[in-house]
Amino acid sequence: MPRILVIDDQSDVRAMIAIVLRIHRFEIVEAASAAAGLAAFEGSDFDLAIVDIFLQGANGVDVIRMMRERVPDFPVVAISGMTALDFVSASPELAGVVCLQKPFRPNQLVGAIEAAYRRSARYIAENTGAG
Repeated sequence: MPRILVIDDQSDVRAMIAIVLRIHRFEIVEAASAAAGLAAFEGSDFDLAIVDIFLQGANGVDVIRMMRERVPDFPVVAISGMTALDFVSASPELAGVVCLQKPFRPNQLVGAIEAAYRRSARYIAENTGAG
């Protein structure tokens, strides 16, 4: 069962994501802050992370960068209710991050997760000669 880390400071958003993904047979670990999310990430293995860009007192882009320092090309879905997702898409060090604007529908979330897996696998294959 794939494990997904959900980092969002809004409990209702985390709950909605968790419900949708559990229905799709994902194992979910929720974190309400950047610090809690990074601690969970350091302490366990995950297949993907969903990270809110605007976290209380933190920047989700920095969280993604820290994750990618530990696990290059780690699949990530960045979410935000703002248009700052354009910045994520344009950042070369965040290649392969899939962006999803809030509010989103369950099928859009599942599609974004699938796209993040595909992008990560393609990036790894292109840069290692695998595939």
